[in-house]
Amino acid sequence: MTETVVSSAKKEWVIGFERPFTVIGERINPTGRKLLAQEMAAGDYSRVKADALAQVEAGAHMLDVNAGIPLADEPAILAETVQLVQSLTDVPLCIDSSIIKALERGLEVYRGKALVNSVTGEDESLEAVLPLVKKYNAAVVAISNDETGISEDPNVRFNVAKKIVERAEDHGIPRSDVVVDPLVMPVGAVNTAGRQVAQLLTRLKDELKVNSTCGASNVSFGLPNRNGLTASFLSTGITSGLTSAIMNPLHEPEMQAVRGADVMMGHDPDCMRWMRAYRDPAQVAAESGGGKSRRRGGRSRRG
Repeated sequence: MTETVVSSAKKEWVIGFERPFTVIGERINPTGRKLLAQEMAAGDYSRVKADALAQVEAGAHMLDVNAGIPLADEPAILAETVQLVQSLTDVPLCIDSSIIKALERGLEVYRGKALVNSVTGEDESLEAVLPLVKKYNAAVVAISNDETGISEDPNVRFNVAKKIVERAEDHGIPRSDVVVDPLVMPVGAVNTAGRQVAQLLTRLKDELKVNSTCGASNVSFGLPNRNGLTASFLSTGITSGLTSAIMNPLHEPEMQAVRGADVMMGHDPDCMRWMRAYRDPAQVAAESGGGKSRRRGGRSRRG
């Protein structure tokens, strides 16, 4: 099965169908975070540092880094942020910008093989982003929309994804380095959005044979108990072939859904990661101090 290899200077991570689900931490992004945007624009990265460390501690395998701040010097800020985050942690990064100059500055300073977020099916985007991806030996997120916008027809979105994968191959980028975002619509607005994405993910896996990602929280936008609904989406998405998501690892219901899906998909050997995350420390201590004799006693009582 297809594997997408990304890396930092010290650590390699593999996104794949037979691998544990990849959690890409979303919080280093000033969009919708007014205070973070103000701080980054002023050169204050204290919140970036805290968010980077907290997300890795919570279980993120990669971190998305975005510096999209209106009227700010995005290329410079993105490059500074990439360097800072790489000095704090060895997880690979997803360099996130719609500005080509910013993407290039981020890739110039990045140490390792990054994931670029993102390219669309628009010809202008393809011809601007794909040469950068090839030049810096990166992998790329392919967003399945084009000049016509985001279609509610999953067949149209699949065809856009196919176009991007084929155009990438024309630039010498293997499909293993293309991670498709099938575009998750809010189910509160498009009631069949979950079913649409499930159909797309199955086709991406079986027909295009590419890995996938998405902005997981998009599905629950505008609805109550967003964490619970996003967690449900992640479980069904992983079953359908979703191999990564840009999400908030500080939301425990979502992380629990990911860990549980890894168990059910056979990607957590002997359930060890699940047990490390959720076993009661007091129970572990008690069992290590004589649990075998108690279990033998229990069997004799039942007899």
